[in-house]
Amino acid sequence: MSATRIDRRFATLKAEGRAALVTFLTAGDPDEATSRAILAALPKAGADVIELGMPFTDPMADGPAIQAASLRALSAGQDMRKTLAMVRDFRNRDDATPIVLMGYYNPIYVYGVDQFLADAGAAGIDGLIVVDLPPEEDDELCVPALRAGLNFIRLATPTTDDKRLPAVLANTSGFVYYVSITGITGAATPDPGKVSGAVTRIKRHTKLPVAVGFGVRTAEQAASIASGADGVVVGSALVSALKASLDRDDKATAKTVDAVTGLVAELARGVRGARAGKSTQSAQA
Repeated sequence: MSATRIDRRFATLKAEGRAALVTFLTAGDPDEATSRAILAALPKAGADVIELGMPFTDPMADGPAIQAASLRALSAGQDMRKTLAMVRDFRNRDDATPIVLMGYYNPIYVYGVDQFLADAGAAGIDGLIVVDLPPEEDDELCVPALRAGLNFIRLATPTTDDKRLPAVLANTSGFVYYVSITGITGAATPDPGKVSGAVTRIKRHTKLPVAVGFGVRTAEQAASIASGADGVVVGSALVSALKASLDRDDKATAKTVDAVTGLVAELARGVRGARAGKSTQSAQA
């Protein structure tokens, strides 16, 4: 594969000496127009990489916040074609920010793998995270995606031991997504010490960047994780901020876009200040 936007973005951030802020939101939540407006505003707010959730009726790895986001998006009529159209529209204004589609295999399977990969590439998608396809099923989607020029990003977890890790990493590209806790999204807060040790262990097996997600909610938590990882992924906190801005009928309000981008800006300040603060402490010591 030639270098993708994901590869270039992480290389640039490495040269700058800081971690990436990776933001997750469900495409079409709470409606297509508002979702497009949020997507357009994310890079300026501080998102370095954007994950867009593919709405699905049974998001088994996700907690209540993201499950509800999927249902809101589906109720508003979001589907794969509209999600790809959102990205095509985004690319008319931004050709640099990487976009990763994250979710489950069913919507891709229903769309048709070959057609999906062709349309995703044409829309400007850079990578895929498909949480319910293990390495043993790489020929189903992972290998075809790599051939189509898309990064296939695999998840490693606290239970992924050194025996299993090589299989997980075999066809992974772009970055490794380390799930910092066991269980569903948004269920707990990661332990920075354990996360740092896990990232170090993963890096013994790969040269890819390692981004850490699940449970990060505040700028302080993001800064703590960023000091020992190449990226920090925040999803449930952003989805919850979006939800809190909606009216009683779960419809967007004038506050919705700002509720999301305001939190992204806070998180970005935490991530961008993490290693600078660490360097200052080292110099003073």
